[in-house]
Amino acid sequence: MPASPDDLFAFLDNLAIPHSTVSHPPLFTVEQSREVTDHLPGGHSKNLFLKDARGALYLVVLLADSRADLKALPRVLDCGRLSFGSANLLRETLGVEPGSVTPFALINDRDHRVTPVFDAAMMEHPLLNFHPLVNTMTTAIARDDLLKFAAATGHRPLIRAVPGLQPA
Repeated sequence: MPASPDDLFAFLDNLAIPHSTVSHPPLFTVEQSREVTDHLPGGHSKNLFLKDARGALYLVVLLADSRADLKALPRVLDCGRLSFGSANLLRETLGVEPGSVTPFALINDRDHRVTPVFDAAMMEHPLLNFHPLVNTMTTAIARDDLLKFAAATGHRPLIRAVPGLQPA
């Protein structure tokens, strides 16, 4: 059974990782998030659950205003062509629903099937905001504590400059 937000908060507390959470209506897009959470300090994220042509899974976490170039990203990750992972695969590996994708879902990837990729520009922010496994809350955590959390789940994130697309 996947972890709940309360399970996540207990995990963070056991690691002595400070965190703060605000509740809000369900948010499914970056645009909706801007209207509700832009006042919160720190970097806000966009999270992409991707699968390469060889079956490797990636969770790419970047700033909300970024537009990842999925055609250029395989060169950075040294992987095959990337596409979005299915909702079923997302549930199976990270235990979250579409719209709730978050690096905190690494707590549910006990088989370490997913490689987390944290964008270097995002990691310049000392404070970061993510959904805590559901899209009805936003949790703030320090950048260094995000790395501590990932390590505690048995994941070693890649920190890479995610190639981006220019806005249209």
